[in-house]
Amino acid sequence: MGRRESLAVFGNDYPTEDGTGVRDYIHVMDLADGHVVAMEKLADKSGVHIYNLGAGVGSSVLDVVNAFSKACGKPINYHFAPRRDGDLPAYWADASKADRELNWRVTRTLDEMAQDILALAVTPSAGIPRLRTLL
Repeated sequence: MGRRESLAVFGNDYPTEDGTGVRDYIHVMDLADGHVVAMEKLADKSGVHIYNLGAGVGSSVLDVVNAFSKACGKPINYHFAPRRDGDLPAYWADASKADRELNWRVTRTLDEMAQDILALAVTPSAGIPRLRTLL
């Protein structure tokens, strides 16, 4: 942690609430839970079935920076850099089919994601016991 003096945020002139890109962030445990539920459902169905797994709402890059600042208890220095070619202003998953057919939706917040990532960064083995319960 703290290896960079400042985090580059690419673009602050998008037509979004705070000017930064908006994306659909999902906690890895929600993603894993979604895969398990989908595999269980697909064991009873034939054919090909496609499900989008995501929060269904977007969070801005600054929302992510603020979540990590809150998780580590201190501000994260950032600076704005030019947009990257090809980046869209905002996009997120439509997970309504997964909700409807699998009864699946995300249960963890952006703040929880940041807290869990920080815990793993500080104590790499912290997530192993929970991971083993899924295997």
